[in-house]
Amino acid sequence: MNQPLHDHGIIARYREYLPVTDATPVVSLNEGSTPLIHSPRLSEMAGGDRQVYIKYEGLNPTCSFKDRGMTVAISKALEEGAEAVICASTGNTSAAAAAYAARAGMKCIVLLPAGKIAMGKLVQAFMYGANVVAIDGNFDDALRLVREIGATEPISIVNSINPYRIEGQKTAAFEIIEELGAAPDLHVLPVGNAGNITAYWKGYREFHEKGRASSLPRMLGFQAAGAAPIYHDKIISNPETIASAIRIGNPASWEQAAAAIRESHGAIDIVTDLEILEAQRFLASREGIFVEPASAASIAGLLKCLGKERCAACPIPAIPEGARIVCTVTGHGLKDPDIARDQCGRIIPARAEKEEIMKLLNADA
Repeated sequence: MNQPLHDHGIIARYREYLPVTDATPVVSLNEGSTPLIHSPRLSEMAGGDRQVYIKYEGLNPTCSFKDRGMTVAISKALEEGAEAVICASTGNTSAAAAAYAARAGMKCIVLLPAGKIAMGKLVQAFMYGANVVAIDGNFDDALRLVREIGATEPISIVNSINPYRIEGQKTAAFEIIEELGAAPDLHVLPVGNAGNITAYWKGYREFHEKGRASSLPRMLGFQAAGAAPIYHDKIISNPETIASAIRIGNPASWEQAAAAIRESHGAIDIVTDLEILEAQRFLASREGIFVEPASAASIAGLLKCLGKERCAACPIPAIPEGARIVCTVTGHGLKDPDIARDQCGRIIPARAEKEEIMKLLNADA
C-alpha cells in the first residue's frame, strides 16, 4: 500500500528549529505559509519610502495564528502518551486545540468564559468535537482552573503556558524573514495573553543567531484600552473590550512579552475599542483584508503611530525613513461576524428591475 505524501506544515518545514525528533508523531493540518501582503494605502500613509506589510494569520486552517503553536503542542502531547488535552480560551485557542486534537484522535476539553465568546469560534469548538464547559468567570479564571486540573490529572495543557506553543508560533517570524530577505524594522502586534509577541521575538532572535537575518526588529505591542495590564503594569480584574480575543487581565506570557519589548527597544501602548473598529473597517474596505476586532489592534496601533495627534510623550518610537513595517493580524473576520454585522451598511431592497436598481445606486452615490 502506498503511503500518502507527508503534509508540509511548519514542523516539516522548520524541523531543525523545533523540539521534535523522529519519534514525534506529527499532527498537522498544513498550517503556516500565510501570506505577507503589501499594503499600498498604509504605506502611503506612512510616507516617504516606508513600506507596510500585513502578515495575515487568519488564513491558517482554523483561521487564526493559534494553529502554529497547536501543531507542536498536540504532536508532543501525543508523543508523551496523552489521551486528552485541555485549554482555557477566549475562542481561537479552543478552535485550534479542538481541531488538532480531532486530527490526533484525542479528547479535547475547553473552558470558556460564559457569554464572552464569539459565536464563530464557539461553533468551531463544537464541530471539531470538543467538550465545552462555560464557567462563571473570565479567561483568567478559566486558565487558573486549567492549571489546577493539569497539575493533578493526566491531561495535557495546551495553552501558551505550554512552551511547545511558543515554539510553533515563532515560525511566523521565520516566514517573514524568508519572504522579505531580512527582518523588518518594526513589527506591530495585538497583545492579549502575550504569547505571540513572545514567540515572534524568539523566532527573530533564533534566525539572527543562525545568521539568517542581519538585524532584529523593534517590537511594538498594542493592548485594548480596557484590557491593558502590561501597559498599566498591573493585573486588570475585570478586563473589558469589544476585542474578545485580547480580553485578558493577567497574561500568561507577561514577563516574556515585557522582555521582548525591552530587549528589542520597543514599546507597549493602548488603543480604544473605537480605534479598533475603525481599523477593522479600514483594512477590510481599503485593502480587502477582513480580520476579527482583536487582530485590528495592530492596525489601530500603526494608525495611532502615524497620526498627527501623536505627542512627544507617546511611548511608541518615531518610525525611521525607509522602514519596513510588518503588522500581524491574528484571526479571520468571520471568527466574530456579529461585531462586523453591527457595523455594516443596510441591505437595499428593490424590485427586480434595472431602472429601479440604477436609481437606487445613483441615489446612494
